[in-house]
Amino acid sequence: MLLLLDIGNTHTHLGLATERAVKRQRNIETRRWQDGSAAGEIEKFAGKANLEGACFCSVVPQASPHCASFLQKRTLPFVELNSSSVRALGAVGIEYPKPETIGPDRLANAIAVKAFDGCPALVVDFGTAVTFDVVDRDCNYIGGIIAPGLSAMTDYLHEKTALLPRITIREPRGVVGKNTEQAMLIGAVHGYRGLIRGLIHELKGELKVRRLPVVATGGYAALIASRMPEITAVRPNLTLEGLRLLWLAYRKRWKPGGQK
Repeated sequence: MLLLLDIGNTHTHLGLATERAVKRQRNIETRRWQDGSAAGEIEKFAGKANLEGACFCSVVPQASPHCASFLQKRTLPFVELNSSSVRALGAVGIEYPKPETIGPDRLANAIAVKAFDGCPALVVDFGTAVTFDVVDRDCNYIGGIIAPGLSAMTDYLHEKTALLPRITIREPRGVVGKNTEQAMLIGAVHGYRGLIRGLIHELKGELKVRRLPVVATGGYAALIASRMPEITAVRPNLTLEGLRLLWLAYRKRWKPGGQK
């Protein structure tokens, strides 16, 4: 089995995978890397699985050394997914002015969407931010778009206004709110669908394509995609699958002790 770790701003997504697919996943709080409790949580998650290696990516620089140290202590061969390893292993092309500034989770998504959906393709990732990542017809990651996440937007409204409540994101009833919570839900859910629909249209024009697979992932992917025919697939484990695919490419160039 392979251990996969996607370290995000709020949560670290853990995965166990075979060569063919991610089989199990669980989330832990990313702050656990700082207080030292992440290792124990990962050990519980892995259980008695026979681990042959690991692959991780991180958008939290302070957490990355803790993760690498944990894997080294476990004597697991590992590779960190970043622009350097992605280029070296040819997992996906990168046509971007400063590749080192690309979030590694976004590169993981590009690797996975290339494998599952072909090129060109678009990934919409509903995390703390909503990110759009574009793989062109030549299977190169060429950039994307970043917008505030659903929770970030609604939490900001609650924190900055006296009368707007904190809400739980769910499907709203209708498009005319009869109370404050309904009105906020409509603005968030239907508003984000409109945002995504408009940006997909603009990206198709920019890429000069009529057909563009659009893959949704992240926390609110299923909710937003449920009434959006423009989204062609929902893949909750897309980032973890990208990590799995990079490991397979890395294993072909096996280096005992892993890559830092």
